[in-house]
Amino acid sequence: MEINIRKAVKSDYPAMVKIWNEVVEDGIAFPQLDLLDENSGAEFFGSQTYCAVAENTESHESLGLYILHPNNVGRCGHICNASYAVKSSARNLHIGEKLVSDCLVQGKENGFKILQFNAVVKSNLSARHLYKKLGFVELGTIPNGFLLKSGDYEDIVIYYHTL
Repeated sequence: MEINIRKAVKSDYPAMVKIWNEVVEDGIAFPQLDLLDENSGAEFFGSQTYCAVAENTESHESLGLYILHPNNVGRCGHICNASYAVKSSARNLHIGEKLVSDCLVQGKENGFKILQFNAVVKSNLSARHLYKKLGFVELGTIPNGFLLKSGDYEDIVIYYHTL
C-alpha cells in the first residue's frame, strides 16, 4: 500500500472527523472530550494553519491526518503545535512517521521555528519512540497531567523540535 501525505481539502473533512473522533473516543491520547460533527469539524479543521491527510493512493481512503497551528501568540507565536491521528485499522503501517515528517516540513514552510508537543501521554510508547527517532527533544514530565477515559491520571511528556 502506498501512502501519500497531502494538504487536506474541505471534501476530506467528513473522513477526518471520523478519524479524529475515533482517537477522542479512545480517551488515551487526545485531551478533547467532545466529538466533532460535520459543522464543528469543518470549523475546527478550517481554522488550523495547515491540515494534511494520509491517503491510500490506490483506494483514495484517508487513513490519518494532522493539524498544525500556533502553540501560542505574540512573542511565542513562532512555536507551533500539532496533533496526529491514524485510523485504528491503519495503525502500525508507519503512517504516523510520514505525518510527523511532513508536519516538520510544513511547520517550517508556514514560518514557524519550533514544533512543540505539550501533552504526550507517557504510556503512548509508539509516539514517544517515533519522536525520539525523528530528533525531538524531551523537555520533561508533568505528573498526572492527563485524565484517561478510565478516570485515572497519567503523566504527560513535553517535546520540541527545532524547524
